[in-house]
Amino acid sequence: MIINANMNIDTRVREHIFPTKIVWKNENNELQKNCESVLNSGSNNASLASPKGCILKAGGGFCLDYGKEIHGGIRIITGLNTLPVSKIRVRFGESVSETMHEPNNDHAINDTVLDIPWHGSLEYGNTGFRFVRIDMIKNPKEQNKPEGTETEQVIEIKECRAVAVYRDLEYKGSFESSDDRLNQIWKTGAYTVHLNMQEYVWDGIKRDRLVWLGDMHPEVKVICSLFDDDGAVPSSLDLARDETPIPQWINGISSYSLWWIIIHRDWYLYKDNFEYLKEQKEYLLNLLELLQSCVDEKGVEKLTGWRFLDWPTNGNDEAIHAGLQALLIWSFEAGADLCSYLDEKNVEQECKKTINELKKHNPEVSGNKQANALKALAGLTSAAETNKKVLAKNPFEGVSTFYGYYVLEARAKAGDYKGALDLIRNYWGGMIDMGATTFWEDFDISWMENASRIDELPKKGKKDIHKDFGEHCYKGLRHSLCHGWAAGPTAWLSEHVLGFKPLEPGCKKIIIEPHLENLEWVKGSLPTPYGVITVSHKKDKDGKIKTEVSAPEEIEIILS
Repeated sequence: MIINANMNIDTRVREHIFPTKIVWKNENNELQKNCESVLNSGSNNASLASPKGCILKAGGGFCLDYGKEIHGGIRIITGLNTLPVSKIRVRFGESVSETMHEPNNDHAINDTVLDIPWHGSLEYGNTGFRFVRIDMIKNPKEQNKPEGTETEQVIEIKECRAVAVYRDLEYKGSFESSDDRLNQIWKTGAYTVHLNMQEYVWDGIKRDRLVWLGDMHPEVKVICSLFDDDGAVPSSLDLARDETPIPQWINGISSYSLWWIIIHRDWYLYKDNFEYLKEQKEYLLNLLELLQSCVDEKGVEKLTGWRFLDWPTNGNDEAIHAGLQALLIWSFEAGADLCSYLDEKNVEQECKKTINELKKHNPEVSGNKQANALKALAGLTSAAETNKKVLAKNPFEGVSTFYGYYVLEARAKAGDYKGALDLIRNYWGGMIDMGATTFWEDFDISWMENASRIDELPKKGKKDIHKDFGEHCYKGLRHSLCHGWAAGPTAWLSEHVLGFKPLEPGCKKIIIEPHLENLEWVKGSLPTPYGVITVSHKKDKDGKIKTEVSAPEEIEIILS
C-alpha cells in the first residue's frame, strides 16, 4: 500500500527533473532576460549572490518543455525580486498548445495565479504535464498607485524544476526486439501505466484521477507484465468493491462490475494470492447471483445501469448490446474459474450453465470493431471470420485506445499476428509520431493529417492535434494525453510476441508460444511470485525459431 492508514506515510519518491528546452518566450524581449539560465542545474536553494537567473518584468513569460510526461508539480527558486511578494500565472500542459490557452481545472488545477516570494522557493502542482508556462503579472497593489509612482516590478527565477512523484518500482518485465518502433511502443505503454499507479491505479494523471474498474483491465494486464504486487491493484479493486455494495454497479456502469470479476481472475492467475482471493468470496458470489438475474429465459442480457463499452460505441445500442452479451459470457467464464479456485462447485456449475444460455443468443452487429472483437473473444463468432470481415478491413480506422487492446486480442485469436503488429506500429505508433511520451485517452489516425505535434507551438494553417479534436467528455484540451487504458500493446507484446501465457495461478505452469512474424529476434522477461522468467527467441537462416528460457524451479515451462 502506498499510504499507511495508521501512520499516514506516503512511500512514493520525488525526483527533480530539469527542463530540456524553452519552447516559447514573450515576443517582446524587453520583458524577459536570460531565460536560458533555468535550463541549468542549480543548488535548489535561494541565494544572495548577484542575479544570474531569468529576469521577468510584468507581462514577460516563457514555456518550458521537461522532455516527457510527468506526474507532480514544479519547484521555483527565486532571487532578489523588487517586491517581497510578486504574482505569477502558472499553466501546466500535456501539450504546448494547452499552456498557450486556458487549461481546464477538472480533477487537478492546471491554470492558476500564485504569490511568489523573493529569495525563497515555491512548490506547486499535483497533476499530469510535460510543459509549464510561467507569466509574471502586475501586482494589484501597484495598479492602485497614482500614475507615475508605480514600482517597476521585476522577479528573478533562478530554477524551475519539475518534481516528479511516482512509485519507485523495479521493472522486472521487459521487452526488446529487432524492431525499435515496437520497443518504443512497449516502453511508452509501460511508462503510461506506471505514472497512473499513484495512491490507487488511476486512468489519467491530469483528468480521470479516479479508479475506473473497466479502464483498469488493460492496466492490470500491463502491471502483471511489469511489476511484482506492490498493493496498488488490490487496493483499487477493494476501493471499488467497498464503495459499491450489491446491487449497485461499480462506477454506476454494469459492464464495470463485469470487469471486476475478470480482473480478479487475471490477477490471481498471475499473482496467486489465495488469502486475498478469499476476501472477495462474499462479494463475488453475490455479484454472480445479481448477474444471473440479468439474463432472461432466452439467454439475452438485460443489464441495467449505464450501458457502456467505450466512448466510440456510446449511443450505438446495437453494438453495446452485442458487446455486453459477449462481455457477460467472459465474466461468467472468469467467475467459474474463481469459484473453482474457491471450491464453490455449485456456483461454478451455475456459471457454466449461464454461459450455455447466453451462447444461445448471438446478437447481430454491423462493422463496429469493438463489439465484434468481444464477440470473437467470447466464442460467439469465429475469430477468423470476424477478423477477415471486420477487423482487418481499414484496420487503422474505427479503433479506440481502450478497446483497441481487445481488437488486438481478437486478431491474435484469429492467428493474424502480422495484422495486429501492423496495427500497433501504425495506430499507437502514430501517437508517438505526434510527440507523445505516454498514450492518450483516445486517438484517430485521421487527426494526424496536417496537424502540429504536441511538443511544438501550433502552426498557422495546421490543425492543433490537442485542441481541435476529441469527442464526448474529452473535447479539446480536456483530452487526457496520459491514459492508462491505452497501454494494452505492452501487455499484448509480452503475451503474444514473447509468448508468456499462464496456465495455472502464479504462473506455476506457463506456456511460451512466440509469434515473431517479421521480427528477427525478441527477448524479455516476466515477473512471477517465484521469480523472473527470461526468454529469448531468434530466427535461424531457415526461419525457424530457437528459444532459450530461464525460469525459477517452481515453474513448469511448456514450449510451443
